[in-house]
Amino acid sequence: MSMFGGGFGGFRQGGHSALGGAGRSGNGLPFAGIPADLAAGVAALEAREPDHGDPRVTYEPVDDRGGRVTLVRLLARRPGHLIAAASAVAVETLLLQAGPYLVQVGIDHGIAARNLRVLIVATAAFAAAVLLTGLASAARMRLSGRLAASATRDLRIRVFAHLQRQSLDYYTDEKAGVTLTRMTSDVESLQNLLQDGFAQFGIQGLTMIVVTAVLFHYDPELALITLALVVPPLTAASLWFRRAADRGYNRQRDTIAAMFADLSESINGVRVVTAHNRADRNVVAHRDVVGAYRDANDFTGRINAIYGPGTSVIGLVAMAVMLLIGGRMVLRGSLTIGELTAFVLYINAFFQPVQQLVQLYTQYQQARAAVGKIRGLLARPPSVPVAAAARVLPPIRGEIRFEDVTFGYQSDRPVLSGIDLTIAAGETVACVGPTGAGKSTLAKLVTRLYDPTAGRILIDGHDLREVTLDSLRTQIGVVPQEPFLFAGTLRDNIAFARPAASDEQVWAAVDAVGLRDLVERSPGGLDAPLHERGQSVSSGERQLLALARAFLAEPRVVVLDEATSNLDLASELRVESALDTLLDGRTAILVAHRLSTAMRADRIIVVDDHRVVESGTHAELMAAEGRYASMFTTWAAAATHR
Repeated sequence: MSMFGGGFGGFRQGGHSALGGAGRSGNGLPFAGIPADLAAGVAALEAREPDHGDPRVTYEPVDDRGGRVTLVRLLARRPGHLIAAASAVAVETLLLQAGPYLVQVGIDHGIAARNLRVLIVATAAFAAAVLLTGLASAARMRLSGRLAASATRDLRIRVFAHLQRQSLDYYTDEKAGVTLTRMTSDVESLQNLLQDGFAQFGIQGLTMIVVTAVLFHYDPELALITLALVVPPLTAASLWFRRAADRGYNRQRDTIAAMFADLSESINGVRVVTAHNRADRNVVAHRDVVGAYRDANDFTGRINAIYGPGTSVIGLVAMAVMLLIGGRMVLRGSLTIGELTAFVLYINAFFQPVQQLVQLYTQYQQARAAVGKIRGLLARPPSVPVAAAARVLPPIRGEIRFEDVTFGYQSDRPVLSGIDLTIAAGETVACVGPTGAGKSTLAKLVTRLYDPTAGRILIDGHDLREVTLDSLRTQIGVVPQEPFLFAGTLRDNIAFARPAASDEQVWAAVDAVGLRDLVERSPGGLDAPLHERGQSVSSGERQLLALARAFLAEPRVVVLDEATSNLDLASELRVESALDTLLDGRTAILVAHRLSTAMRADRIIVVDDHRVVESGTHAELMAAEGRYASMFTTWAAAATHR
C-alpha cells in the first residue's frame, strides 16, 4: 500500500506523458501538435485502436459493488457479445448434424434407388455444409474470444482495484505469491473456459439434444433402448466425478498458490539466500512445495483416467447393442440401410459430445475452483473502511490529537493503550522508545493505515474515520524507513503522488533535498530510468528521492518512520539537511531510532509499556532523569566508543 498522499486513498491519471508533464513529449520538449497533413492518418489509426476504457480514471476506495462473481454474471455483462456468440454456436451445431442425414439421403434415395442426380445433390450439399460449418466455427471462435477477453479484462481490473483498496493488514497476512496467483493463474483458468469452454459446452450440449430428437424421429423404440443403456451409468459416473473433481481442483488451486508464494519469497530474498548459502536447502524446500502440486495433479489425472475411458466403454457397449437390434430391424424390413447408417452416425455424434464434455468439465472445474478463490478475495472487505457519509477533509493546519487511543494488531495483545496526545499545528514531535514499543504504530494510525481499536484520532478536530481517505492522504506525506521506488524514471518516482507536476516543480523538489548532482550525472536527467526497486542508486539517494516525493506532494503533515536509521554518517547528514527543508512550517512526527534525529524536534515523546511515558524537550527530559535520560546516556556512550 502506498504511504503517500494520493496512493491507495485515491489517484488521478490525467492526459499527461509517462515521462513528461501534461502536453509534453517524451524528450521533455513542448508538444507542438499534429501537422495538418498527418491529421487524417492519425484519426484513422485512432479509429482502429481497441477500447481499453477511459484513461482519465477516478478511483475511490469504496466497497466492491460489482456483485458476487459468477460465470453467468461475467458473461451477462455483455449481452450483445453473448447473443452473437450463442447464435454462432446454434448455427454451427445445426450444420454439424446435417452430415448423417445427407448420408442417409444419398444411400436410400441415391445409391439404393440408382439415382445419380440425388447422389450428386446430396454430395454437394454435404460439401456445402462442411464449408458453412467452418465459417460458423471461425465466427464463433472470434466472438467467444472477444467475449472472454472483455470479461476477464473487467475481472482483472476489478480484482486489482479491490487489492488497491485493501488495508495494510491484508498484505501482512497474505503472501505475495498467493495474491499474484489470483491475478494470473486463476484468471487465466477462467479465461480459457470463457474463450472456448462455454462455446464447446453449448455445441456439445445442443448436439446431444438435437441428436436425441433425430434418433426418436428415426425410431422411438431403438432410441429408448439406446438411452436406457447409456443415461443411468453415465449419470452415476458423472456425479462421482463431480464430487471428486471439486475436491481435486480446489486442492490444485491451493497448491499452485503455495508454489507461487514460495517462488516469490525466494526471488525477493535472493541476496539473503546467497549470503547464508541457503540455495541447496531452498531447492529441497521448493521441491516439497512443487511435489504437493504434482500430487494434486496426479489425483485429478487419476479421476480423469477413470471417468474418460469409463464413458467410452459405456458408449461402445451401447453402440454394439444398437447395431445388433438395428441390424435385425433391417433384416425384417422395418428399417432401411440408410436409416441404420444415419442412426449409427448419430449415435457416434451423441457419444462424441460425452467425451468432449468430460474434458470440458475438467476445464470447468478448474475455472470453478479459480472463481471460488477470486470470490473469496473480493468478499474480503478492507479493515479500514470509508464511511458512507464520509466528508472531504478541508485544508488543514495540522493539529493532531489522540484521545484515549488503544490499538493492537491482535485483539488480545494491545500495542498501544490509552494514548492521550496533542501535537500542535507546525510542531515537530519525535517518538523514541525501545523496539516494539509502538512508535511506528502511532505513525500508521495517523495516516490511517489502521484504525484504533478504541478511542479516536483527530486532525484539526476532524475524526479520521469520518473523512475520505483521498482527502486525508493527499495532505499527509510519509517517508518510510525503506522507501520503495517503482520501475520508471527519476521523474516518475519523484512525481509519484503528483503526476501532473511541471518540470519546474519537480526540479524545485530535487533542489530542496539536494539531489541535483544525481539527476545531472544520470543519462537522460529526470528521464533516466531506475532499476527495479531503485537498485541503481544508493540507500541515501533512495531516501532523498522519497523526501523529494514527499516535498513535491506538499503535505501539511509529514510522518518519517526511522528515515535515517539505515544510512551511513555522510548520507545521514544529507538527509537531515533535506529534512529541515521538508519540515519547515509543517506538522511532523519523527519515529526516531537515532537520538541525534530526535534532538532536532520541538518535543520528544517516549513510548514504552504501550503508552506515552514521557514528553518534553531534550533538555527537559534530560533534567527529569527518566527513561529518555537513560536511553540518551546509553546511546551517547555507544557513539563515543565507535
